[in-house]
Amino acid sequence: MKHVKINTLDCPDAWRKTLRAIDEEGIIFIVGYGSEMKETKKINVTIEIEHPEMRPLLHEKSPNDQSYLNWYAGIYLWYPEKDAAEYTYGNRMRKPVDQLQEVINRFKEEKMDRQCTVIVRRPEDIIKGKCKDPPCLTMIDFEIIEDKLCATAYFRSWDAYAGLPCNIAGIQMIVEFMAREIGVESGKLIFHSKNCHIYQRQYKLVDELLNVKDTHFDAMKESMKKP
Repeated sequence: MKHVKINTLDCPDAWRKTLRAIDEEGIIFIVGYGSEMKETKKINVTIEIEHPEMRPLLHEKSPNDQSYLNWYAGIYLWYPEKDAAEYTYGNRMRKPVDQLQEVINRFKEEKMDRQCTVIVRRPEDIIKGKCKDPPCLTMIDFEIIEDKLCATAYFRSWDAYAGLPCNIAGIQMIVEFMAREIGVESGKLIFHSKNCHIYQRQYKLVDELLNVKDTHFDAMKESMKKP
């Protein structure tokens, strides 16, 4: 099992660095059961993003745009209503207990609370066939450090090419909203995944992306030079 730790400044750079880590250090993993039973290349990864609030939240080469990100953050992550036959992360996090609102309430009362963990996965998800595709996002833990709301999330399985960009950007948008409600700023994001991967059908796309000049990184370096 190859574990890689990635430190980065913002969300777009986290995406590109993760893809490069998988491309260079990933191991082949053949999926035997799941939503897509194919060859993948994967790593066990920890991603630490120092300033996830920096804009843009999405890399210019991301397969999804800002309009999709707005839908993902607002509807899939935050909005609780959904048909009972399906699930969204928002539905799981806000029903039957509105865990996100409870985190806000608890931090308003005591900022040094260390028990604010939101769970997406449910015990019955382990029963084969009970949930066809259990949530990839398992939990998000919140903590206020130096008056900034920080979040640590765990993904059991993580599509690094198509899923990761909106996952981290969407969670950042949720953290920013919660931070405003609490009366603090948003802080660092940390992600863990034991199976952060790219599918075989994405190998060529990733190779092409990594061999194109990264204008986002150049712009980021220039912005850091400004007083």
